Amino acid sequence: MSLDAVSAAELIAWYAEMGVTEALDETPHDHFAAAPEPARQPVARPVAAAQPAARRPAAVAAATPPDEAALSARALAREATSLDELKTALASFEGCPLKATAKNLVFADGNPAGKVMIVGEAPGADEDRAGVPFVGRSGQLLDRMLAAIGLTRQEHVYIANLLPWRPPGNRTPTPQEVAICLPFIQRQIELVDPDILVCVGGPSAQGLLGVSGILASRGRWMEYDTGRRMIRAIATLHPAYLLRQPLQKRLAWRDLRTLKAALAAP
Repeated sequence: MSLDAVSAAELIAWYAEMGVTEALDETPHDHFAAAPEPARQPVARPVAAAQPAARRPAAVAAATPPDEAALSARALAREATSLDELKTALASFEGCPLKATAKNLVFADGNPAGKVMIVGEAPGADEDRAGVPFVGRSGQLLDRMLAAIGLTRQEHVYIANLLPWRPPGNRTPTPQEVAICLPFIQRQIELVDPDILVCVGGPSAQGLLGVSGILASRGRWMEYDTGRRMIRAIATLHPAYLLRQPLQKRLAWRDLRTLKAALAAP
């Protein structure tokens, strides 16, 4: 199948958005067969003298079980009394394996005093490099969508993600990863205490609002308990999805108009 220049450029951009970093040939190559076998080097194996129990090296600690990690996350999140303290707690948290593969913690952006809080799924490659949510192509589209109803992240909107670390290859977060990180984003919403919560994408809507099927659940008002009060919440399509499915922008525009009407109401 041949592609014209425009289609090829769009395909490459989509691969980059999905986290593809390597280009492969059309035919497989056995690089192990081509490489010469390294010469074996003699290895000295000294006989270790018996050590007292107190001096024996400790075994490498195993990864924290998911249930214990979630309990630890809940305790750390509850102790945070400000957004700065919550960010510090997240930076010190070692219970989520995604932290080991991510470049940066992606905490939040925008105005915590804004009426609207947007929660996406997880950072992408651009966000992981910058340490700021929604700065790549999908973030630029999100900014244009907000501007269409008179909102800016600098003044009206506070933006975060369900997970603060990028999953490798921009894959969908696993249920265990969501469960571990959920206490932190719940506490973040509680501290910001917005008037309206906007869940962007299916994982965010499912994790925070308990609804599945973003196309079926988007555009309708629900309630979310911030820990202080019940606020209005709505789910909408993720900008990354809209870049792949431009025809669905009409649905996102309906959701934006619904949000604008709610903000304009007394």
